Formats: sequence, structure tokens, C-alpha cells
Amino acid sequence: MKTRRPVSLWSLSLLLLSPAMAQAHVLPGEDGFVSGLVHPVLGCDHLLAMVSVGILSAQIGGRALWNVPAAFLSTMVLGGVLGLAVVPIPSVPTGIAVSVMALGAAIAAAPQMPIPLGMIFVGVFGIFHGHVHGVELPYITRPWLYAAGFILGTAGLHLTGVGLGLVSKITKFGPVTLRLAGAAISCFGVSFYLGF
Repeated sequence: MKTRRPVSLWSLSLLLLSPAMAQAHVLPGEDGFVSGLVHPVLGCDHLLAMVSVGILSAQIGGRALWNVPAAFLSTMVLGGVLGLAVVPIPSVPTGIAVSVMALGAAIAAAPQMPIPLGMIFVGVFGIFHGHVHGVELPYITRPWLYAAGFILGTAGLHLTGVGLGLVSKITKFGPVTLRLAGAAISCFGVSFYLGF
């Protein structure tokens, strides 16, 4: 009896990688909690990076399921505070593009890295993703609601990635599919870096 799970996982991966997921910032007419909540989903660079963090944590396994996404969230908040305080960080757009490249490449390699290394790896990228939004906060009418929504949206995408990673472990072609998706995510990161 054939299973359709790998096809479903592959379809979901393609949906996540769809170029139609345009990069977006504050939604027109809404700059509070809802805009913050949906921004990580509407911004392709953020979507790919944040789902990738969850997938990578599932690949590492064990306590990484929680520790790795928590490290990203913590440093993202730190980066947001630095951006709000107008503390400059060089090459933030490059850092975001490199985060997508590196996270995708890590998924493709399916590493068995130690949990602390995984936390440091994703934590560095969290600073860039947080900083760019910290700089925007003063121009948002309800900045703290936006920030709360953004953090919750990010956590939701991490959980989505964890779910995809865990499902891949119990399906026949799941690990291969994730590795191919990781390679595709890395290619998207290259396109962001080149400005396509």
C-alpha cells in the first residue's frame, strides 16, 4: 500500500518556497498586532529563515527542538532592541540573505551538530532579523503590539518547521525531501543576496 505523505510534504515545501510569497513589511491600514503576526509569513526571506530554524532544530533533535528556536527568538529580540536604540549593525540586508543561504545549506547537509553550536549558529542570524524590524518600530503607530505579534508569528513559523522536520523522520522520502528543500532554500538566499 503506497503512502501519500512524501507527496504532501513535497507539496508543502514547494508552497513555502513559492516566489509568489512577496516580501512585505507593515500591512496597509494595520500596523499593530495583526501586522506583526503576519509579517513573518508575508516576507519570503523571514518565512524561509524562520521555518528553516525549526527544521534544523528537528534535524538536530532532543532538546534542540526548543533550545535552537529559543536562541533565535532571544537574539532576534536583542537585535530589535539594538535597532530601536539606533545601534548600527553593518550589512543587515546581507546578513538576512546569508541567513537564508546558510540555514538552507545546513538543512541540505543534515548535520548532527551539538545543540550549543546550533544555538549559536541560528542566534547570530536572529540579530539581523530583529535589527531590521527594531529600526522600523518608531514609525509604527502601535510598536509594542507589532513587536508582540512579530515574535508570536516567528514562534509559529519555528513550530511549523519543527513539525515538518519531525514528520520527515517518519516518512520514507521525508529526509531526502527536506534536504532538497534545504538546497532550494539556500538558492533563494543566493537570489536575495544578488538582489533578484
